[in-house]
Amino acid sequence: MIETVETQCCVVGGGPAGIVAGYLFARAGVKTLVLEKHGDFLRDFRGDTVHPSTIEVMRELGLAERLLQRPHQRYDKLSGDFGGEIVRVADFSALPVKYKFIAFMPQWDFLDFLSEEAKQLPAFSLYMNCEGQELIEENGRVVGVKAVREGKEIHIRAALTIGADGRHSKIRSESGFAVKNIGAPIDVLWFRMRRDQAPHEDMLLHAGIDHFIVTIDRGDYWQCAYVIAKDGIEKIRDAGLDAFKASIGKTVPSLKPHLDDIGSWDDVKLLTVAIDRLEEWSRPGLLFIGDSAHAMSPIGGVGINLAVQDAVAAANLLSGKLREGKLSGADLDQVRQRRLFPTRATQFVQVQAQNFILAPIVQGRVRRIRPPLILRIVSRIPYMQRKVASLVGLGVRPEHVRSPDATAGTETGTGSGRSI
Repeated sequence: MIETVETQCCVVGGGPAGIVAGYLFARAGVKTLVLEKHGDFLRDFRGDTVHPSTIEVMRELGLAERLLQRPHQRYDKLSGDFGGEIVRVADFSALPVKYKFIAFMPQWDFLDFLSEEAKQLPAFSLYMNCEGQELIEENGRVVGVKAVREGKEIHIRAALTIGADGRHSKIRSESGFAVKNIGAPIDVLWFRMRRDQAPHEDMLLHAGIDHFIVTIDRGDYWQCAYVIAKDGIEKIRDAGLDAFKASIGKTVPSLKPHLDDIGSWDDVKLLTVAIDRLEEWSRPGLLFIGDSAHAMSPIGGVGINLAVQDAVAAANLLSGKLREGKLSGADLDQVRQRRLFPTRATQFVQVQAQNFILAPIVQGRVRRIRPPLILRIVSRIPYMQRKVASLVGLGVRPEHVRSPDATAGTETGTGSGRSI
């Protein structure tokens, strides 16, 4: 017999968009169930950045100080190395927020922290090892989702189903919504290397011949992103692992002592980069947010933060009406109307960065590695560095928490939220 679960809001996907949405809807008194297909959050995600806009949301929820007790590295400036010429790209120190830095925090720590906080809310539940696979529809309306939990099918009925399970979402594919594919000329090779106990530095981007390397400081090791031309992985593999490691050492000399940390191609993961967005984000009973609504390039590390902003906007606009049983299809489309401009603007900037900064190098169209003109201008003008910091750190139209707080006046930590 198939188990049936009743809730008001079912969030499919336990990534940043899903967990933040789950927290905010439950905080507003909406009975909310989040489905996460894995058994834990301990996976090596691509996104490590918690931008000032996200930390500000956490501050508004009274969670920022506890979040920042988790292991992280703080960057209040960002720089790049182009063939030995250093450019200052962004300066976050003048942002009009309390926390004027990007926190590089493994995404599993962010998700683990916020899910633990959410479990304190009486209206919140989290099903691990549970994957949403098929929409349940009645009379032209989505009324829930069929899921597989630990090998068994369950039906979850909800007044609102939120798709937040990423660009490869099964329910996104099933929705039939048209996808606008914007495209990306790059892919990323993802690997880690030991980090010597050298002083922390803000050098993030390193340009080499036909590639870039991004080095993310995770304390005792570097998480590295090796940016290549789209579909260029076979050419790199054909050249051999030794040639690949030699290129790393040449571009980032400080990594030379640990090149043997890459023992085989099994230590290097290919991340396929895509930029796209849905033409529609909702229909009665169903809403997509985060990567499910718009896949972002890793440029600027803004994907997580746009996902969080989507979740905040959705809760602001919908949670009160959902709790009162007055939610309509037109209400759902307000989320797209609110978040479409920031999405389009951010994707436009990412495309320009791809086409005019990354692509000429990774596609082998330049003979000499040097900073593009725009970066040389930014590096010489502090005002421009602050503007870049605002665009990257706060984004376009940052959201603030305005959803109801049904927990006001209750003692933190006394809720009955559960993870099952």
